[in-house]
Amino acid sequence: MTLSKNYWNYRFLLRELVKKGIKLKYRRSYLGVIWSLIEPLLTTIILVIVFGTLFRTNNPTYPLYIIIGRLMYTFFSNGTKGALTSIRANAGMIQKVYVPKLLYPLSSVLFNFVITSISCIVLAGVDVYCKVIPTWHLIQFIPAVILILLLTFGVGLILCTLNVFFRDIEYLWNVFLLLIMYMSAIFYYPDMIMNSKYAWILKYNPLYQIIKLSRDAFLGLPFDIYAFLCALIWSLVSIVVGLIFFAKNKNKFILHL
Repeated sequence: MTLSKNYWNYRFLLRELVKKGIKLKYRRSYLGVIWSLIEPLLTTIILVIVFGTLFRTNNPTYPLYIIIGRLMYTFFSNGTKGALTSIRANAGMIQKVYVPKLLYPLSSVLFNFVITSISCIVLAGVDVYCKVIPTWHLIQFIPAVILILLLTFGVGLILCTLNVFFRDIEYLWNVFLLLIMYMSAIFYYPDMIMNSKYAWILKYNPLYQIIKLSRDAFLGLPFDIYAFLCALIWSLVSIVVGLIFFAKNKNKFILHL
């Protein structure tokens, strides 16, 4: 109770850290927040042209399929990378004043979530383009959003703790994110892997399962309980491990910054 109250007392600082992250993101940018709408659309158009031609995909909902996967992956990628560098990036403040260190990775994840939420506005336009009529299944998007937040924060906590002691983690994670992108069926249909001996790559991949829940929500497909449970278990495990790992090492940070 005391711990929760302690963090609650710093809620104003958390808001300011989130605002700071957003301002730095668009510093010296003429387009500013508008770029959050333009960039996913441009990337989706390129992916549709390239991979739609390569895989000979004629599905009219393919653009929606791609942009949903890309938005969810982009949040996970940017959120974990932001959390990973959050402690080192705020080393000056950590060395001068006491602030609950957990606020730094949390604010990094939250400001990336705000940016991704803005980008999600384009989904309405892509829905119209693909002639997809929203159904009550759209409510499935809520648990998907909660799960991607938990997973991103949990993984981010583990990474930011490791990065304090091993700086190479930042470079290794960038490589691993590339592998995760190819392992999450963002621009190809999962049947290509599910019907092979490599089905486990998607079956036990929490990010793919969250992306699947999101796609099902917008495409009006039934709720996939396996996808939900798989993503939920991985997300909770990452949060628990991340919080314990972070708590056990946070007092050592000052010695390595």
